[in-house]
Amino acid sequence: MENKALCEIEVEKIREDFPILSREINGKPLVYLDNAATTQKPLSVIERMANFSKTTNANIHRAIHTLGYEATVAYENAHKSVARFIGAKSWREIVFVRNATEALNLVAHSFGEKYLKPSDEVVLTIMEHHSNIVPWLVLRDKLGIKVKFIKTKEDGTLDFDEAEKLITKKTKLVGAIHASNVLGVVNDVKKLRELARNVNAKFLVDGAQSLPHIQINVNELDCDFFAASAHKMAGPTGIGFLYAKRELLENMPPFLTGGDMIKTVTVEGATWNELPFKFEAGTPAFTEAVGFEEAIKYLSNIGMDKILAYEKELEEFILKQLQSMKYIEFYGHRKGENLALFSFNIKGVHPHDAASFLDRFGIAVRSGNHCAQPLMNHLNMENTLRASFYFYNTKKEAEKLFSALEETNRFFNR
Repeated sequence: MENKALCEIEVEKIREDFPILSREINGKPLVYLDNAATTQKPLSVIERMANFSKTTNANIHRAIHTLGYEATVAYENAHKSVARFIGAKSWREIVFVRNATEALNLVAHSFGEKYLKPSDEVVLTIMEHHSNIVPWLVLRDKLGIKVKFIKTKEDGTLDFDEAEKLITKKTKLVGAIHASNVLGVVNDVKKLRELARNVNAKFLVDGAQSLPHIQINVNELDCDFFAASAHKMAGPTGIGFLYAKRELLENMPPFLTGGDMIKTVTVEGATWNELPFKFEAGTPAFTEAVGFEEAIKYLSNIGMDKILAYEKELEEFILKQLQSMKYIEFYGHRKGENLALFSFNIKGVHPHDAASFLDRFGIAVRSGNHCAQPLMNHLNMENTLRASFYFYNTKKEAEKLFSALEETNRFFNR
């Protein structure tokens, strides 16, 4: 059965939940199309965090007093909400970190430094965000491992013929971005997982761009690691999570050390706390954790299936129009499954100049290399404009973008 999409009336009602969407920029209604970088927060998330700070603010764990107990319960409940949202078997498989970047660094340093040796190989995709490239390059320089990259084909999809050649018995981990933050393409991570399993390698998924749009079940994916950030899914900044299979977490050493991640400390040594707190050193972002939980509740109440179906309608509508504009140089979006995320340039116009000009119309888009320089180099791209849509964006906003692009082209190419 096909997913039921949100209707325009529902989206207009949803927009009322996001205070910032009523703001004007340069005298124009804000058209926020930078969602791949950071999404906006509904009032319920903002109020939940404010109310927590007003009524429950206290450090978690170890405190005997009421506020400390209540804060601890709220913080642990947030883990449970994330676990339910992604289908994890236990909330103890959810480690809260600052963002997906920290989650990926945790895997590289904690898993990588313990289990990888100089003859081993890590296979990534060329479309990875820098946060899933740089930690492995650092580990390469430290341990002498090899890091290999699966290239994309001309249509922007992964070259699985090359993947089969690169993933060998020497491969100990395969890491893949689930959805590209440049091309919008959703990768067939299940196919990559099978290639990893064939050689007994671990499988890591960067879900920072996919989880805000697609219902994820980590058990169905059968990934060993999954990373995401709250601020890309209507939640607060400063918190994200790493999901990892419990057996792995139990055997991996801590990434950071200090308070709360220990069970005992003597001058001779230390023992570690139970999961997930073994990996959550110091005072965590407990206020942000309850905000994250509220964001998950908000998305769940709408329904991830309805969100995805609505965004698919947006994607098809926008793609058709952008591809019809002769002055637009378009990248990606072609075969298979894609997000409503578009990278393009106006011919003859630097993307930074175009983004600045679009801001005059109240339109917020990103310009640059999008923390994906290896992909940009592979595709002979330098910088692009990127317009990324979320469930609170509308076709009317897309039409404002089209009109503003026309004006931008006329201004710079007159």
